[in-house]
Amino acid sequence: MNAVHQHKRDGDGDTSHVIDALVAVDGSGAHSHVLALLGVGNDHAARSLHSLADMVHYLCLLHGRHPGVIDHAATRTTENAARQWLLQTADAFATERSFLAHLSVALGPVPSTIGHNDNDAAVLQQRHALDMLAQSDRRGCAMGAALTLAIDWLAIRHLLDATAIRVGIEPPACRLPTRSDSLAVAREIATDEAAARAIQFGARQLLSQHRGLFDLLKARAEIRTLD
Repeated sequence: MNAVHQHKRDGDGDTSHVIDALVAVDGSGAHSHVLALLGVGNDHAARSLHSLADMVHYLCLLHGRHPGVIDHAATRTTENAARQWLLQTADAFATERSFLAHLSVALGPVPSTIGHNDNDAAVLQQRHALDMLAQSDRRGCAMGAALTLAIDWLAIRHLLDATAIRVGIEPPACRLPTRSDSLAVAREIATDEAAARAIQFGARQLLSQHRGLFDLLKARAEIRTLD
């Protein structure tokens, strides 16, 4: 039985351990398309660049707009234990948005792919779902999404760094909190069962949206191989 299922069965596991296990199993770093994109660093075929441009474009659609998940969470969270983390993370994610925009320009236009308009609409719907999640009045829900975004983004940032180097850009320093710092905040704010469940719900929903995004990107890459 894996760690996620174990925590689901127990129902009372440390929230930080639950989030850590969820990210390990369902996070972006474990997605097959992310692993494939990490492997194209020395592949100079146009198709590889197209897949990287696709990835950056859709990450911009999902997370490139301000206010985002973390900014919304900052307006919904009253726990003192989270305030400094939110200030640091919101500021750091502004750098991530700028980095995405810079990469998007460097990689050029999004590759033509069948169903492009429908794909854009689907990701915009995902963004709306994340906005609603991060503005939830259920205590802990927005923080669960924000904490998990910061943790999962570390794997995404690894891919963005490799992409930047591929096109001759020096990646800026990542100033997001460490995984352990974010998990420590999750542990501090999960003060009761209701909060713990809401935090875990926010975490699962955030990871579900990221998984859906990379599923879409994988499908688009597969369609382009048929052209």
